[in-house]
Amino acid sequence: MRKIKILWTDDEIEILKPYILFLEEKGYEIDTCSNGNDTIDLVKQNNYDIIFLDENMPGLSGIETLRHIKDARNDIPVVMITKSEEEDIMEAAIGSEIAYYLIKPVKPKQILLAIKKIVDQKRLITEKTATDYRQEFNHIGNMISSASSSSHWTDLYRKLVRWELELEKSADTGMSEILSTQEHEANAAFSKFVAGNYLSWFRKENNPELLLSHCLFHEKIFPHLSSNTPLFFILIDNMRYDQWRLISAEMSDYYRIAEEDMYFSILPTATQYSRNAIFSGLMPSQIASLMPQYWIHDDEDEGKNNFEEELFRNHLERKNIKIKWSYNKISSNPEGKKLNDKIQQLLSNDLNILVYNFVDMLSHARTDIGLIRDLSNDEAAYRSLTRSWFIHSPLFELIRILSSFRVRIIFSTDHGTIRVQNPVKVVGDKKTSPNLRYKLGRNMQYDPREVFEITDPGKAGLPRLNISSKYIFALNKDFLIYQNNYNYYAGYYRNTFQHGGISMQEMVLPVALLEPANQ
Repeated sequence: MRKIKILWTDDEIEILKPYILFLEEKGYEIDTCSNGNDTIDLVKQNNYDIIFLDENMPGLSGIETLRHIKDARNDIPVVMITKSEEEDIMEAAIGSEIAYYLIKPVKPKQILLAIKKIVDQKRLITEKTATDYRQEFNHIGNMISSASSSSHWTDLYRKLVRWELELEKSADTGMSEILSTQEHEANAAFSKFVAGNYLSWFRKENNPELLLSHCLFHEKIFPHLSSNTPLFFILIDNMRYDQWRLISAEMSDYYRIAEEDMYFSILPTATQYSRNAIFSGLMPSQIASLMPQYWIHDDEDEGKNNFEEELFRNHLERKNIKIKWSYNKISSNPEGKKLNDKIQQLLSNDLNILVYNFVDMLSHARTDIGLIRDLSNDEAAYRSLTRSWFIHSPLFELIRILSSFRVRIIFSTDHGTIRVQNPVKVVGDKKTSPNLRYKLGRNMQYDPREVFEITDPGKAGLPRLNISSKYIFALNKDFLIYQNNYNYYAGYYRNTFQHGGISMQEMVLPVALLEPANQ
Protein backbone atom coordinates (compact mmCIF):
# COMPACT_ATOMS: atom_id res chain seq x y z
CA MET A 1 0.00 0.00 0.00
CA ARG A 2 1.38 3.44 -0.98
CA LYS A 3 2.47 5.65 1.92
CA ILE A 4 0.66 8.95 2.47
CA LYS A 5 3.07 11.71 1.41
CA ILE A 6 3.03 14.96 3.39
CA LEU A 7 4.78 18.33 2.92
CA TRP A 8 5.24 20.40 6.08
CA THR A 9 6.32 24.04 5.62
CA ASP A 10 7.35 26.14 8.63
CA ASP A 11 10.14 28.70 9.06
CA GLU A 12 10.97 26.93 12.36
CA ILE A 13 10.83 23.44 10.89
CA GLU A 14 13.84 22.23 12.94
CA ILE A 15 11.89 22.78 16.15
CA LEU A 16 9.18 20.48 14.77
CA LYS A 17 11.53 17.50 14.40
CA PRO A 18 9.73 15.47 17.14
CA TYR A 19 6.45 15.90 15.23
CA ILE A 20 8.08 14.70 12.02
CA LEU A 21 9.50 11.60 13.74
CA PHE A 22 6.09 10.91 15.32
CA LEU A 23 4.39 10.94 11.91
CA GLU A 24 7.11 8.86 10.28
CA GLU A 25 6.66 6.24 13.01
CA LYS A 26 2.95 6.21 12.09
CA GLY A 27 3.91 5.27 8.52
CA TYR A 28 3.70 8.66 6.79
CA GLU A 29 6.35 9.98 4.38
CA ILE A 30 7.30 13.56 5.26
CA ASP A 31 9.07 16.27 3.24
CA THR A 32 9.94 19.50 5.04
CA CYS A 33 10.43 23.08 3.90
CA SER A 34 11.13 26.42 5.60
CA ASN A 35 9.79 29.03 3.13
CA GLY A 36 7.06 29.70 0.63
CA ASN A 37 9.14 29.81 -2.57
CA ASP A 38 10.69 26.38 -2.00
CA THR A 39 7.25 25.04 -1.06
CA ILE A 40 5.85 26.08 -4.44
CA ASP A 41 8.73 24.37 -6.24
CA LEU A 42 8.24 21.15 -4.26
CA VAL A 43 4.49 21.15 -4.98
CA LYS A 44 5.18 21.39 -8.70
CA GLN A 45 7.66 18.50 -8.56
CA ASN A 46 5.88 16.05 -6.24
CA ASN A 47 2.49 14.46 -5.66
CA TYR A 48 1.57 15.26 -2.08
CA ASP A 49 -1.53 13.98 -0.33
CA ILE A 50 -1.62 16.83 2.19
CA ILE A 51 0.31 20.02 3.02
CA PHE A 52 0.81 21.58 6.47
CA LEU A 53 1.51 25.29 5.98
CA ASP A 54 2.64 27.87 8.53
CA GLU A 55 0.74 31.12 8.12
CA ASN A 56 3.37 33.47 9.62
CA MET A 57 6.62 33.15 7.62
CA PRO A 58 9.18 35.71 6.38
CA GLY A 59 9.12 36.35 2.66
CA LEU A 60 6.00 34.84 1.16
CA SER A 61 3.38 34.58 3.90
CA GLY A 62 1.34 31.44 4.39
CA ILE A 63 -1.71 33.04 2.71
CA GLU A 64 0.37 34.12 -0.31
CA THR A 65 2.01 30.68 -0.53
CA LEU A 66 -1.41 29.06 -0.33
CA ARG A 67 -2.60 31.02 -3.36
CA HIS A 68 0.41 29.86 -5.39
CA ILE A 69 -0.20 26.25 -4.25
CA LYS A 70 -3.81 26.46 -5.41
CA ASP A 71 -2.70 27.85 -8.76
CA ALA A 72 -0.30 24.94 -9.22
CA ARG A 73 -2.30 22.08 -7.65
CA ASN A 74 -5.81 22.95 -6.58
CA ASP A 75 -6.51 19.32 -5.65
CA ILE A 76 -4.07 19.06 -2.70
CA PRO A 77 -5.69 19.69 0.70
CA VAL A 78 -3.87 22.30 2.79
CA VAL A 79 -3.91 22.60 6.59
CA MET A 80 -3.10 26.15 7.74
CA ILE A 81 -1.19 26.46 11.04
CA THR A 82 -0.87 29.87 12.73
CA LYS A 83 -0.15 31.56 16.03
CA SER A 84 -2.86 34.12 15.36
CA GLU A 85 -6.54 33.88 16.19
CA GLU A 86 -7.37 37.11 14.37
CA GLU A 87 -10.63 36.83 12.47
CA ASP A 88 -9.40 38.43 9.23
CA ILE A 89 -6.55 35.91 8.92
CA MET A 90 -8.93 33.01 9.52
CA GLU A 91 -11.39 34.37 6.96
CA ALA A 92 -8.61 34.86 4.39
CA ALA A 93 -7.42 31.28 4.87
CA ILE A 94 -10.90 29.80 4.77
CA GLY A 95 -11.76 31.90 1.73
CA SER A 96 -8.73 30.40 0.00
CA GLU A 97 -10.24 26.94 0.46
CA ILE A 98 -8.09 25.42 3.15
CA ALA A 99 -9.04 21.93 4.27
CA TYR A 100 -8.37 22.44 7.99
CA TYR A 101 -7.17 25.11 10.43
CA LEU A 102 -4.92 24.66 13.50
CA ILE A 103 -3.68 27.24 16.03
CA LYS A 104 -0.23 26.94 17.62
CA PRO A 105 0.90 25.35 19.77
CA VAL A 106 -0.36 22.16 18.15
CA LYS A 107 -0.14 18.70 19.62
CA PRO A 108 0.86 15.52 17.76
CA LYS A 109 -2.62 14.08 18.16
CA GLN A 110 -4.13 17.19 16.52
CA ILE A 111 -1.86 16.71 13.54
CA LEU A 112 -2.77 13.03 13.32
CA LEU A 113 -6.48 13.84 13.56
CA ALA A 114 -6.18 16.37 10.72
CA ILE A 115 -4.49 13.77 8.52
CA LYS A 116 -7.11 11.13 9.24
CA LYS A 117 -9.95 13.60 8.76
CA ILE A 118 -8.67 14.72 5.37
CA VAL A 119 -6.68 11.88 3.82
CA ASP A 120 -8.35 8.91 5.47
CA GLN A 121 -11.86 10.36 5.34
CA LYS A 122 -12.92 8.43 2.25
CA ARG A 123 -11.71 5.13 3.73
CA LEU A 124 -13.30 5.84 7.12
CA ILE A 125 -16.60 6.84 5.52
CA THR A 126 -16.53 3.70 3.40
CA GLU A 127 -15.90 1.46 6.39
CA LYS A 128 -18.53 3.15 8.57
CA THR A 129 -21.15 3.22 5.82
CA ALA A 130 -20.56 -0.41 4.87
CA THR A 131 -20.81 -1.49 8.51
CA ASP A 132 -24.04 0.47 9.03
CA TYR A 133 -25.58 -0.93 5.86
CA ARG A 134 -24.69 -4.51 6.84
CA GLN A 135 -26.58 -3.92 10.08
CA GLU A 136 -29.58 -2.62 8.12
CA PHE A 137 -29.55 -5.37 5.49
CA ASN A 138 -31.77 -7.83 7.36
CA HIS A 139 -34.13 -5.08 8.48
CA ILE A 140 -34.61 -3.93 4.87
CA GLY A 141 -35.22 -7.54 3.84
CA ASN A 142 -37.91 -7.83 6.50
CA MET A 143 -39.49 -4.57 5.34
CA ILE A 144 -39.66 -5.93 1.77
CA SER A 145 -41.30 -9.21 2.80
CA SER A 146 -43.83 -7.61 5.14
CA ALA A 147 -44.82 -4.45 3.17
CA SER A 148 -48.60 -4.55 2.74
CA SER A 149 -49.70 -0.90 2.46
CA SER A 150 -48.76 2.24 0.59
CA SER A 151 -47.21 3.74 3.74
CA HIS A 152 -45.03 0.64 4.15
CA TRP A 153 -43.75 1.10 0.61
CA THR A 154 -43.05 4.82 0.99
CA ASP A 155 -41.07 4.13 4.17
CA LEU A 156 -39.12 1.36 2.43
CA TYR A 157 -38.43 3.46 -0.66
CA ARG A 158 -37.16 6.36 1.46
CA LYS A 159 -34.78 3.98 3.23
CA LEU A 160 -33.50 2.44 -0.01
CA VAL A 161 -32.83 5.89 -1.50
CA ARG A 162 -31.11 6.99 1.68
CA TRP A 163 -28.71 4.05 1.50
CA GLU A 164 -28.20 4.49 -2.23
CA LEU A 165 -27.02 8.06 -1.63
CA GLU A 166 -24.91 7.05 1.38
CA LEU A 167 -23.18 4.18 -0.41
CA GLU A 168 -22.54 6.45 -3.39
CA LYS A 169 -20.00 8.27 -1.17
CA SER A 170 -18.30 4.98 -0.39
CA ALA A 171 -15.50 3.30 -2.33
CA ASP A 172 -16.94 -0.13 -1.51
CA THR A 173 -18.72 -1.04 -4.74
CA GLY A 174 -19.62 -4.44 -3.31
CA MET A 175 -22.08 -2.89 -0.86
CA SER A 176 -23.69 -0.87 -3.66
CA GLU A 177 -24.15 -4.05 -5.68
CA ILE A 178 -25.83 -5.76 -2.70
CA LEU A 179 -28.13 -2.76 -2.26
CA SER A 180 -28.96 -2.86 -5.98
CA THR A 181 -30.00 -6.49 -5.57
CA GLN A 182 -32.23 -5.55 -2.62
CA GLU A 183 -33.76 -2.70 -4.61
CA HIS A 184 -34.53 -5.10 -7.46
CA GLU A 185 -36.13 -7.51 -4.99
CA ALA A 186 -38.14 -4.64 -3.51
CA ASN A 187 -39.38 -3.52 -6.93
CA ALA A 188 -40.46 -7.07 -7.78
CA ALA A 189 -42.51 -7.18 -4.58
CA PHE A 190 -43.81 -3.65 -5.17
CA SER A 191 -45.00 -4.64 -8.64
CA LYS A 192 -46.99 -7.50 -7.15
CA PHE A 193 -48.42 -5.16 -4.53
CA VAL A 194 -49.58 -2.64 -7.15
CA ALA A 195 -50.96 -5.30 -9.49
CA GLY A 196 -52.92 -6.86 -6.64
CA ASN A 197 -54.33 -3.61 -5.25
CA TYR A 198 -54.39 -0.94 -7.96
CA LEU A 199 -58.05 -1.19 -8.98
CA SER A 200 -59.15 -0.91 -5.34
CA TRP A 201 -57.24 2.34 -4.83
CA PHE A 202 -60.03 4.36 -6.39
CA ARG A 203 -62.32 3.40 -3.55
CA LYS A 204 -60.59 5.87 -1.29
CA GLU A 205 -62.50 4.85 1.82
CA ASN A 206 -60.42 1.67 1.71
CA ASN A 207 -57.13 3.62 1.52
CA PRO A 208 -57.40 6.75 3.66
CA GLU A 209 -53.64 7.33 3.67
CA LEU A 210 -53.18 6.88 -0.09
CA LEU A 211 -52.74 10.03 -2.16
CA LEU A 212 -53.00 9.74 -5.96
CA SER A 213 -52.21 12.19 -8.77
CA HIS A 214 -55.71 13.56 -9.27
CA CYS A 215 -56.00 14.43 -5.55
CA LEU A 216 -52.66 16.25 -5.26
CA PHE A 217 -54.02 19.80 -5.54
CA HIS A 218 -56.95 19.12 -3.22
CA GLU A 219 -54.80 17.57 -0.50
CA LYS A 220 -51.43 19.32 -0.79
CA ILE A 221 -51.74 22.65 -2.59
CA PHE A 222 -55.16 24.22 -2.10
CA PRO A 223 -54.92 24.06 1.74
CA HIS A 224 -51.84 26.32 1.61
CA LEU A 225 -53.42 29.09 -0.46
CA SER A 226 -53.41 32.41 1.35
CA SER A 227 -54.56 35.87 0.37
CA ASN A 228 -51.57 37.34 2.21
CA THR A 229 -48.69 35.30 0.77
CA PRO A 230 -48.23 34.10 -2.81
CA LEU A 231 -47.70 30.36 -3.21
CA PHE A 232 -45.47 28.91 -5.93
CA PHE A 233 -46.17 25.35 -7.07
CA ILE A 234 -43.11 24.07 -8.93
CA LEU A 235 -43.49 20.79 -10.78
CA ILE A 236 -40.34 19.24 -12.28
CA ASP A 237 -41.40 16.73 -14.91
CA ASN A 238 -40.03 13.19 -14.53
CA MET A 239 -38.20 13.81 -11.23
CA ARG A 240 -37.53 10.86 -8.95
CA TYR A 241 -37.25 10.98 -5.17
CA ASP A 242 -33.46 10.48 -5.23
CA GLN A 243 -33.10 13.44 -7.59
CA TRP A 244 -35.32 15.49 -5.29
CA ARG A 245 -33.04 14.68 -2.35
CA LEU A 246 -30.05 16.16 -4.19
CA ILE A 247 -31.94 19.24 -5.39
CA SER A 248 -33.45 19.98 -1.98
CA ALA A 249 -29.99 19.82 -0.36
CA GLU A 250 -28.79 22.55 -2.73
CA MET A 251 -31.60 24.84 -1.61
CA SER A 252 -30.90 24.56 2.12
CA ASP A 253 -29.28 28.01 2.35
CA TYR A 254 -32.47 29.60 1.05
CA TYR A 255 -35.35 27.28 1.92
CA ARG A 256 -36.08 24.64 4.53
CA ILE A 257 -38.48 21.74 4.14
CA ALA A 258 -41.46 22.45 6.38
CA GLU A 259 -43.41 19.37 5.26
CA GLU A 260 -42.45 16.45 3.04
CA ASP A 261 -44.78 13.68 1.98
CA MET A 262 -45.00 11.05 -0.73
CA TYR A 263 -47.82 10.41 -3.16
CA PHE A 264 -48.45 7.74 -5.81
CA SER A 265 -48.65 8.46 -9.52
CA ILE A 266 -51.57 6.93 -11.35
CA LEU A 267 -50.93 4.49 -14.19
CA PRO A 268 -49.62 4.94 -16.78
CA THR A 269 -46.76 6.84 -15.13
CA ALA A 270 -46.53 9.07 -18.19
CA THR A 271 -46.97 12.83 -18.53
CA GLN A 272 -50.12 12.59 -20.63
CA TYR A 273 -51.94 10.72 -17.88
CA SER A 274 -50.34 11.71 -14.58
CA ARG A 275 -49.86 15.43 -15.17
CA ASN A 276 -53.24 15.97 -16.80
CA ALA A 277 -54.76 14.23 -13.78
CA ILE A 278 -52.85 16.53 -11.41
CA PHE A 279 -54.02 19.77 -13.02
CA SER A 280 -57.57 18.69 -13.76
CA GLY A 281 -58.24 16.96 -10.44
CA LEU A 282 -59.81 14.19 -12.52
CA MET A 283 -58.87 10.75 -13.74
CA PRO A 284 -58.06 10.51 -17.46
CA SER A 285 -61.38 8.82 -18.32
CA GLN A 286 -63.24 11.71 -16.69
CA ILE A 287 -61.24 14.25 -18.70
CA ALA A 288 -61.95 12.38 -21.93
CA SER A 289 -65.66 12.19 -21.06
CA LEU A 290 -66.29 15.67 -19.64
CA MET A 291 -63.78 17.67 -21.71
CA PRO A 292 -62.98 15.62 -24.84
CA GLN A 293 -61.46 18.69 -26.50
CA TYR A 294 -58.65 18.58 -23.92
CA TRP A 295 -57.87 14.85 -24.08
CA ILE A 296 -55.54 13.67 -26.85
CA HIS A 297 -55.51 9.90 -27.33
CA ASP A 298 -52.27 7.91 -27.62
CA ASP A 299 -52.70 7.32 -31.34
CA GLU A 300 -53.07 11.03 -32.14
CA ASP A 301 -50.09 13.14 -33.20
CA GLU A 302 -50.89 16.29 -31.21
CA GLY A 303 -49.03 17.22 -28.00
CA LYS A 304 -50.55 15.36 -25.09
CA ASN A 305 -50.13 18.16 -22.51
CA ASN A 306 -51.11 21.29 -24.37
CA PHE A 307 -54.19 22.01 -22.26
CA GLU A 308 -52.94 21.97 -18.66
CA GLU A 309 -53.86 25.61 -18.13
CA GLU A 310 -57.39 25.00 -19.39
CA LEU A 311 -57.73 21.87 -17.26
CA PHE A 312 -56.65 23.75 -14.16
CA ARG A 313 -59.03 26.61 -14.88
CA ASN A 314 -61.87 24.10 -15.05
CA HIS A 315 -60.60 22.53 -11.83
CA LEU A 316 -60.87 25.87 -10.00
CA GLU A 317 -64.35 26.49 -11.38
CA ARG A 318 -65.60 23.08 -10.21
CA LYS A 319 -64.16 23.73 -6.73
CA ASN A 320 -65.52 27.30 -6.75
CA ILE A 321 -62.05 28.59 -5.83
CA LYS A 322 -61.58 32.22 -6.80
CA ILE A 323 -57.93 33.22 -6.85
CA LYS A 324 -55.49 35.16 -8.99
CA TRP A 325 -53.13 32.66 -10.59
CA SER A 326 -50.71 32.01 -13.43
CA TYR A 327 -49.49 28.96 -15.32
CA ASN A 328 -46.00 28.84 -16.86
CA LYS A 329 -44.27 26.00 -18.70
CA ILE A 330 -40.48 26.27 -18.99
CA SER A 331 -38.61 24.07 -21.46
CA SER A 332 -35.37 26.03 -21.95
CA ASN A 333 -33.00 28.35 -20.09
CA PRO A 334 -34.09 31.44 -22.08
CA GLU A 335 -37.70 30.74 -21.07
CA GLY A 336 -36.59 30.37 -17.45
CA LYS A 337 -34.67 33.65 -17.49
CA LYS A 338 -37.62 35.42 -19.09
CA LEU A 339 -39.86 34.14 -16.31
CA ASN A 340 -37.43 35.40 -13.64
CA ASP A 341 -37.55 38.86 -15.19
CA LYS A 342 -41.26 39.14 -14.42
CA ILE A 343 -41.00 38.16 -10.76
CA GLN A 344 -42.85 41.26 -9.57
CA GLN A 345 -45.81 40.33 -11.73
CA LEU A 346 -45.84 36.78 -10.30
CA LEU A 347 -45.73 38.08 -6.74
CA SER A 348 -49.10 39.75 -7.27
CA ASN A 349 -50.76 36.33 -7.75
CA ASP A 350 -52.15 34.03 -5.07
CA LEU A 351 -50.80 30.97 -6.90
CA ASN A 352 -48.12 30.56 -9.55
CA ILE A 353 -47.76 27.19 -11.28
CA LEU A 354 -44.35 26.56 -12.84
CA VAL A 355 -43.71 23.40 -14.86
CA TYR A 356 -40.04 22.66 -15.65
CA ASN A 357 -39.43 20.05 -18.32
CA PHE A 358 -35.64 19.65 -18.12
CA VAL A 359 -35.38 16.29 -16.30
CA ASP A 360 -37.81 14.73 -18.77
CA MET A 361 -35.75 16.09 -21.67
CA LEU A 362 -32.59 14.72 -20.03
CA SER A 363 -34.03 11.21 -19.82
CA HIS A 364 -35.07 11.31 -23.49
CA ALA A 365 -31.72 12.80 -24.53
CA ARG A 366 -29.95 10.00 -22.68
CA THR A 367 -31.76 7.51 -24.90
CA ASP A 368 -31.21 9.34 -28.18
CA ILE A 369 -27.86 11.12 -27.79
CA GLY A 370 -24.72 9.02 -27.37
CA LEU A 371 -22.76 11.69 -25.47
CA ILE A 372 -25.50 12.14 -22.85
CA ARG A 373 -25.80 8.38 -22.59
CA ASP A 374 -22.06 8.13 -21.83
CA LEU A 375 -22.21 10.97 -19.30
CA SER A 376 -25.06 9.31 -17.37
CA ASN A 377 -24.10 5.67 -17.62
CA ASP A 378 -25.43 4.76 -14.17
CA GLU A 379 -27.80 6.01 -11.48
CA ALA A 380 -25.19 8.14 -9.72
CA ALA A 381 -24.16 9.85 -12.97
CA TYR A 382 -27.80 10.48 -13.89
CA ARG A 383 -28.38 12.10 -10.50
CA SER A 384 -25.22 14.15 -10.93
CA LEU A 385 -26.40 15.50 -14.28
CA THR A 386 -29.71 16.49 -12.71
CA ARG A 387 -27.93 18.27 -9.87
CA SER A 388 -25.59 20.04 -12.30
CA TRP A 389 -28.55 21.27 -14.35
CA PHE A 390 -30.32 22.54 -11.25
CA ILE A 391 -27.47 24.52 -9.68
CA HIS A 392 -26.80 26.28 -13.01
CA SER A 393 -30.45 26.74 -13.97
CA PRO A 394 -32.75 29.77 -13.93
CA LEU A 395 -34.88 27.73 -11.51
CA PHE A 396 -32.15 27.87 -8.85
CA GLU A 397 -31.81 31.59 -9.46
CA LEU A 398 -35.57 31.91 -9.00
CA ILE A 399 -35.33 30.07 -5.67
CA ARG A 400 -32.74 32.60 -4.47
CA ILE A 401 -34.93 35.49 -5.61
CA LEU A 402 -38.07 34.10 -3.97
CA SER A 403 -36.32 33.53 -0.64
CA SER A 404 -35.80 37.29 -0.30
CA PHE A 405 -39.55 37.83 -0.67
CA ARG A 406 -40.31 35.16 1.95
CA VAL A 407 -42.82 33.32 -0.21
CA ARG A 408 -43.66 29.63 0.20
CA ILE A 409 -42.98 26.99 -2.43
CA ILE A 410 -44.43 23.54 -3.00
CA PHE A 411 -42.20 21.21 -5.02
CA SER A 412 -43.39 18.03 -6.69
CA THR A 413 -43.34 16.00 -9.88
CA ASP A 414 -45.77 14.05 -12.06
CA HIS A 415 -43.91 10.73 -12.35
CA GLY A 416 -40.43 9.26 -12.09
CA THR A 417 -38.32 7.06 -14.31
CA ILE A 418 -36.42 3.78 -14.12
CA ARG A 419 -33.37 2.39 -15.89
CA VAL A 420 -34.71 -0.61 -17.79
CA GLN A 421 -32.86 -3.90 -18.22
CA ASN A 422 -35.08 -6.77 -19.37
CA PRO A 423 -36.93 -6.81 -22.73
CA VAL A 424 -40.40 -8.39 -22.81
CA LYS A 425 -41.87 -9.33 -26.19
CA VAL A 426 -45.27 -7.90 -27.21
CA VAL A 427 -47.12 -8.35 -30.49
CA GLY A 428 -49.52 -5.58 -31.51
CA ASP A 429 -51.07 -3.86 -34.51
CA LYS A 430 -50.25 -0.40 -35.88
CA LYS A 431 -52.68 1.24 -33.45
CA THR A 432 -50.83 -0.08 -30.40
CA SER A 433 -49.14 2.74 -28.47
CA PRO A 434 -45.32 2.87 -28.76
CA ASN A 435 -44.38 3.52 -25.12
CA LEU A 436 -41.81 1.05 -23.76
CA ARG A 437 -43.30 0.80 -20.25
CA TYR A 438 -46.99 0.56 -21.10
CA LYS A 439 -49.06 -0.22 -24.16
CA LEU A 440 -52.65 0.54 -25.08
CA GLY A 441 -54.26 -1.42 -27.86
CA ARG A 442 -56.38 -4.36 -28.87
CA ASN A 443 -55.45 -7.85 -30.04
CA MET A 444 -52.09 -7.59 -28.28
CA GLN A 445 -50.23 -10.82 -27.65
CA TYR A 446 -47.98 -11.19 -24.62
CA ASP A 447 -47.33 -13.40 -21.63
CA PRO A 448 -49.78 -12.19 -18.94
CA ARG A 449 -47.38 -13.39 -16.24
CA GLU A 450 -44.83 -10.78 -17.38
CA VAL A 451 -47.07 -7.70 -17.25
CA PHE A 452 -49.90 -6.08 -15.29
CA GLU A 453 -52.95 -5.98 -17.53
CA ILE A 454 -56.09 -3.86 -17.21
CA THR A 455 -58.72 -5.38 -19.45
CA ASP A 456 -61.45 -2.96 -18.35
CA PRO A 457 -59.82 0.52 -18.48
CA GLY A 458 -62.86 2.20 -16.96
CA LYS A 459 -62.21 0.49 -13.61
CA ALA A 460 -58.81 2.21 -13.49
CA GLY A 461 -60.11 5.62 -14.60
CA LEU A 462 -58.55 5.25 -18.05
CA PRO A 463 -60.07 6.08 -21.46
CA ARG A 464 -60.24 3.46 -24.19
CA LEU A 465 -59.82 3.84 -27.93
CA ASN A 466 -62.48 1.23 -28.69
CA ILE A 467 -64.58 -1.44 -26.99
CA SER A 468 -61.78 -4.01 -26.92
CA SER A 469 -58.93 -1.72 -25.84
CA LYS A 470 -56.81 -2.71 -22.86
CA TYR A 471 -53.65 -1.55 -21.14
CA ILE A 472 -50.58 -3.54 -20.15
CA PHE A 473 -47.77 -2.29 -17.93
CA ALA A 474 -44.13 -3.32 -17.63
CA LEU A 475 -42.99 -4.36 -14.15
CA ASN A 476 -39.80 -3.59 -12.26
CA LYS A 477 -36.99 -3.05 -14.84
CA ASP A 478 -38.74 -4.68 -17.83
CA PHE A 479 -39.49 -2.88 -21.09
CA LEU A 480 -41.91 -3.86 -23.83
CA ILE A 481 -40.51 -4.56 -27.32
CA TYR A 482 -42.25 -5.57 -30.54
CA GLN A 483 -41.07 -8.72 -32.27
CA ASN A 484 -39.89 -6.82 -35.38
CA ASN A 485 -36.12 -6.19 -35.03
CA TYR A 486 -36.45 -7.45 -31.47
CA ASN A 487 -32.73 -7.94 -30.80
CA TYR A 488 -31.77 -4.53 -32.17
CA TYR A 489 -34.31 -2.60 -30.09
CA ALA A 490 -33.68 -4.73 -27.01
CA GLY A 491 -30.02 -3.74 -27.18
CA TYR A 492 -30.73 -0.12 -28.07
CA TYR A 493 -33.10 0.56 -25.17
CA ARG A 494 -31.46 -1.57 -22.48
CA ASN A 495 -30.02 0.67 -19.72
CA THR A 496 -32.07 3.69 -20.82
CA PHE A 497 -34.37 5.59 -18.47
CA GLN A 498 -38.04 5.04 -19.26
CA HIS A 499 -41.38 5.73 -17.62
CA GLY A 500 -45.00 4.61 -17.88
CA GLY A 501 -44.88 1.35 -15.93
CA ILE A 502 -44.78 0.05 -12.38
CA SER A 503 -41.79 0.65 -10.12
CA MET A 504 -41.13 2.60 -6.95
CA GLN A 505 -39.01 5.05 -8.92
CA GLU A 506 -41.89 5.87 -11.29
CA MET A 507 -44.79 5.79 -8.85
CA VAL A 508 -43.63 6.89 -5.37
CA LEU A 509 -43.10 10.64 -5.63
CA PRO A 510 -42.20 13.57 -3.36
CA VAL A 511 -44.36 16.57 -2.56
CA ALA A 512 -42.77 19.11 -0.24
CA LEU A 513 -43.71 22.46 1.27
CA LEU A 514 -40.72 24.81 1.55
CA GLU A 515 -40.45 27.93 3.68
CA PRO A 516 -37.66 30.55 3.64
CA ALA A 517 -34.69 29.35 5.71
CA ASN A 518 -34.51 32.58 7.71
CA GLN A 519 -38.21 32.58 8.58
